[in-house]
Amino acid sequence: MNDRPLYNSSIIDTYIKLIKNKYNFVNIGELLSYAHMTSYEVADQAHWFTQEQVDLFYERSLKLTGNENIAREAGRYAASSESMGILRQYFLGLVGPTKAYEIIGDTVTNNIVRSSVYTSKKLARNKVQITVTPRPGSREQSYQCLNRIGFFEAVATVFNAKLPRIEHPECLFRGDPVCRYIVSWEKTSNTFWQYARNYSALALLLVNAACLLRAPQLAMGFIAPTSAIILLLLTTLALRSDKQALLASHGNLKDLTDNLFRQMEINYNNALVANEIGQMISRQTYLDDILSKVIMVLEKRLDYSRGLILLANPEKSKLVFQAGFGYQDQQLNFLSKTTFHLDRPDAKGVFVVSYREQRPFLVGDVSEIEGTLSGKSQNFAKQLLSQTFICCPIICEGESIGIIAVDNLKSKRPLVQSDVTLLMGIAPVIGISIHNANLHEAKSSQFSSFLKVMAASIDARDPLTAGHSEKVTEYCVEICNELGLPTAEREMIRVAALLHDYGKIGVPDAILKKNGKLSDLEYEIVKTHCHKTRDILEQVNFEGIYRQVPEIAGAHHEKVDGSGYPKGLKGKSIPLGAKVIAVADFFEAVTSQRHYRDPMQIEEAFRLLREGSGSHFDKHIVEALITCRKRAAAEAEREQSALPLPDQAGAPCTI
Repeated sequence: MNDRPLYNSSIIDTYIKLIKNKYNFVNIGELLSYAHMTSYEVADQAHWFTQEQVDLFYERSLKLTGNENIAREAGRYAASSESMGILRQYFLGLVGPTKAYEIIGDTVTNNIVRSSVYTSKKLARNKVQITVTPRPGSREQSYQCLNRIGFFEAVATVFNAKLPRIEHPECLFRGDPVCRYIVSWEKTSNTFWQYARNYSALALLLVNAACLLRAPQLAMGFIAPTSAIILLLLTTLALRSDKQALLASHGNLKDLTDNLFRQMEINYNNALVANEIGQMISRQTYLDDILSKVIMVLEKRLDYSRGLILLANPEKSKLVFQAGFGYQDQQLNFLSKTTFHLDRPDAKGVFVVSYREQRPFLVGDVSEIEGTLSGKSQNFAKQLLSQTFICCPIICEGESIGIIAVDNLKSKRPLVQSDVTLLMGIAPVIGISIHNANLHEAKSSQFSSFLKVMAASIDARDPLTAGHSEKVTEYCVEICNELGLPTAEREMIRVAALLHDYGKIGVPDAILKKNGKLSDLEYEIVKTHCHKTRDILEQVNFEGIYRQVPEIAGAHHEKVDGSGYPKGLKGKSIPLGAKVIAVADFFEAVTSQRHYRDPMQIEEAFRLLREGSGSHFDKHIVEALITCRKRAAAEAEREQSALPLPDQAGAPCTI
């Protein structure tokens, strides 16, 4: 169990508070470093240390302070007003030492120590027996026995009692199987008044009974009233003492409850963060969407002033800022221009080291690590005014892909180890989502390349019509944007537009490249390209919304009045995407050079489109295309007029 976490950080925290108070010459940073501990781990009441760490800590504390009794002294210090640690905070919620000692077994075993089991047994109103049994495999040291004795002494002093008497008849370090302690203490004030009231009542009862037998008049006239007054006074004092003890206990219980509720709220919030991030990014497939959702949840749910995400570029040569929250515009501008080089072996920046070594860092004070930072990293910290921050690697499938960092400026809450644990729990979820987004992007890129090759294979048959499918696709995208169609539908129509003429692969060149007018038979053969397009594309395993691509691509020659082909569909029976491609295809065809005619003027093409509105084409789609093309022409004209004249080449442009 030497390398297992066995001792709560509150134990070390008590030692450190004692040392700071009585031995201020001791360098706490050096002490913690020797024991392989950090200040933020000690400050985190949810953190636990190993036997080896606490042994090293005690060894160094003993040497630096020169106090051979420091373990017992630290145990007592847990009850001091200067300490106010988890022990004092817990026991103050009880009415008296008897109850505190009775439940000490569960308290210590569950909250403070995992190396041994503590059991307690009440022997009298002011005496208990506590037995400490080591767990199998544990190897506690003798100083820990002294620390226990000091702790047991501390419990009684929490309630303003004197140091208790502690007998130690059995000890692990004298060869016994357990450590057994018998603790006894003086009764507290409220107990004293209770005993005084009870015994006085009995004594006065006997006195009154004797007087009634020997001197009834004296008993009734003086002794009985006096006894009643004395008993009333003692009862009042006992009740008052009980009330004060209960009020003090109530107040401390309230403080403890408030702290527990705050911790519960933090734990609940942390669970919500992990769940919310998982839920939100699981629905995203694009990197920018994933990062924006993650940043939104971090800002909303976590108690950090600022946060950022840096990702490695494709070459893995540098970390680049991707998203953040809490930064001013000037700082965001600075971040967007800052990169951290991963290809420099001598780079010592925390972000780079965290990325390379795949381990988190909690920096309590930037000034403490300035000696290890490059000038650029120091300037980075200075520009962002960061003093304390956490950075964690984002890892997926064993490979680092970036880092996530947070810091606190507005909040006074110190960053502790549990914050690191939380971020390290979130980081892999982010990593998997980013990895999936990259895979999706690569798949989309391959898909797009495949589509372009398919489209180009048709256009390449005739140099005169090369680029037709891409121009039709460009016009379709413009129309979809103008109509405000959803992103998914726009993407589906774009793919269908790229492939709308793929069936022409089955039309002979003699017909496809003919200069003159086509015969009726030749025209019927050309018309077959629509159903051939659909038949071929149906062999492709399109998924999701892309399943509509074959139907839409094969219907781009249908007309709203039902006179089109191949099926003679009419009105709403024609898919919207097919209507969009029909308008774009007609416009591109009549405004481009063909074997049998010259390109038509733009305005003439607009006129023919409007003439066909309501019969061949959808009116709204026609007007959308015309609006887009006029806008594009106006923008091109403005750009042309802004160019410098030939004799002014190189002169600045003035608008």
